[in-house]
Amino acid sequence: MVKIGVIGYGYWGPNLVRNFFELDDCEVKIVVDKKQERLAILKKHYPSIQVTTDINYLLHDRDIDTVVIATPVSTHFSLAKEALEVGKNVLVEKPMTSSLDEALRLVEMAEKKGKVLMVDHTFVYKDAVRKIKKIIDSGEIGQLRYFDSTRTNLGLFQPDVNVLWDLAAHDVSILLFLVKEKPISIQASGVSHTKNKLENIAFVTLKYQSGMLAHFNVSWSSPVKIRLILIGGSKKMIVFNDVEPSEKVRIYDSGYKVRQNKDKSKFIVDYRLGDIQIPKTDLKEALSEMVKDFIDCVKTGKKPISDMYHGMEVVKILSLAQESLRKGEKPIYYK
Repeated sequence: MVKIGVIGYGYWGPNLVRNFFELDDCEVKIVVDKKQERLAILKKHYPSIQVTTDINYLLHDRDIDTVVIATPVSTHFSLAKEALEVGKNVLVEKPMTSSLDEALRLVEMAEKKGKVLMVDHTFVYKDAVRKIKKIIDSGEIGQLRYFDSTRTNLGLFQPDVNVLWDLAAHDVSILLFLVKEKPISIQASGVSHTKNKLENIAFVTLKYQSGMLAHFNVSWSSPVKIRLILIGGSKKMIVFNDVEPSEKVRIYDSGYKVRQNKDKSKFIVDYRLGDIQIPKTDLKEALSEMVKDFIDCVKTGKKPISDMYHGMEVVKILSLAQESLRKGEKPIYYK
């Protein structure tokens, strides 16, 4: 039985507690939060769980071997570091840290301690995303040409990170799960409409040696909620619309070919519009699959799907995008 302590019962914490509580092979023993009113709500739903405002009480409980961190991004590094130092396995909410240096230090510590360090990149556990990966890996859509994602809604404005670190983290994790090629450059632009100067609208472009282009459009200022990814291949194209209630993935047997006329004085584009395929996808909660993977890895020592190296790579992409913003939208080369 894996004994769990959860730090943070604000926005995402309740979802994590619910999913861990429903598993038979783990026990949520303690939940920590600074606000007593949140802990009072938790006790109404889960009377068996201990509550406290003292993080040290959780960290020094020898019965707890695993810590789950669901707090603001700016606290991730210090809390994960403390948990690893006292020999706990750690699951941390996305993104892993607010800087690449912090992510590298956590990975080094987890390796040294021999502990599981995993990041809650929930979207890579969606059955729709896994289906898309199988389709891409099979070669069905041909050579990848573009990955275009839009993730917008009205809020939630974060007090410690901009919209890149909050929303783009999801789609960067999906991109890294689907595409193994590393980018050669990253460029970002954005704007802030708030006094704290944190960008609430941003665009990021990744260029690849193969000619593929990845683009992210993220915003806290949209009147509508959009969760859309377009993936273009040389043979077919994929549309992943996560706000669709059931038919989330569509494969379009459509494309184009470019040729020159006989005297090569101009080029001609031939378009092909074929059938649309809608693969069946399981609509079970991705978060449930994520927590199962985490507990299984703690018990067996196997590698998680969203492991610390995946989490560190997400932080690296976000850090380079942030650097591009800081340097006036200058392209930053991936190293």
